[in-house]
Order: sequence, then structure tokens, then C-alpha cells
Amino acid sequence: MSSDNVITVKGPKGELKQAVDRDIKVEVKDGEVNFTRPTDQIRHRALHGLYRSITSNLVKGVTEGYTKKLELIGVGFKAANQGNILDLTLGYSHNIIIEIPKELKVVTAQEKGQNPTITLEGIDKQLIGQVAAKVRGLRKPEPYKGKGVRYVGEIVRKKAGKAAGK
Repeated sequence: MSSDNVITVKGPKGELKQAVDRDIKVEVKDGEVNFTRPTDQIRHRALHGLYRSITSNLVKGVTEGYTKKLELIGVGFKAANQGNILDLTLGYSHNIIIEIPKELKVVTAQEKGQNPTITLEGIDKQLIGQVAAKVRGLRKPEPYKGKGVRYVGEIVRKKAGKAAGK
């Protein structure tokens, strides 16, 4: 913890920094990080929990790291990568090319009989979540057939289609 209210966490996988609101006091004692708030106002209570959670995520990130998996469901949907350039074929008239931040590692896989998958790995939970949400937002799972980009394990509630006419 430095004087300008920035927490720096170093670990085997790297180093992360996080600015902390000036109202929240941070102390490190006996390997534990303690946060104290000046009052019990709603704002201070919210910030207290926020920074405690963010710091916990920073510590887990630099020690274990985070991964997020996405799968592409749909005929002709493909994913390929060259380094940190992700090339997606999602049923549009053109391929979508995304540059993934250099802090993250991206891996694409296509096994026979399985849906294509994209795996994002890194130490920053916020950045991984943001990039994964951006990729998912390119073609969200639609509620009728379930086609689109979704997180592995995500459940998409399907709607009933048109009733068959006689």
C-alpha cells in the first residue's frame, strides 16, 4: 500500500495495481489486508465491500490466474487465432477480427463433433470478464434455437416457436 492509495499485489504470475478511494483505509498486518471505513454511511459500506472483493480477486489472480471459456453454437460458426488476434465467423457476411489485449492469452479449439471453443486466460479478472462479454455480445445466444456465443455451462432458456399450422 503506497501513500497515494494504490494497492500493489505481486505474485508468481505477475503484478497488479488497484487505486483505492481516499476514504477507505488499508492496513497490512501479519499477511492479512484489513480495510476500515470512517462511517457506516451506505456509500462507505459499499466501497468497503467493493475494495475487499477487488483485492481478493487481485490476490487470486496473481497466485492462480483466471480462465473464461466461451463456446460457439451454430452451423458454420468458427473461431481461430494467430497470437492475440481472434478471427470469428459468426454467420455474418464478413469475419469479425478482434485484437485481444496483450495481458491475456487466447486459445481456440475445434474438435470433431464438438462446438468451437475460445479460452481466455490471464491474471486480471475484470479484463477477462470484459473481453469475454465483448466477444459474447457479437452474437448473443438467441432464445429460439440457442445459436450464438455463450459461456461454457451457461443455460439459455428457450422459447416455444410458432405452433405448427394445419
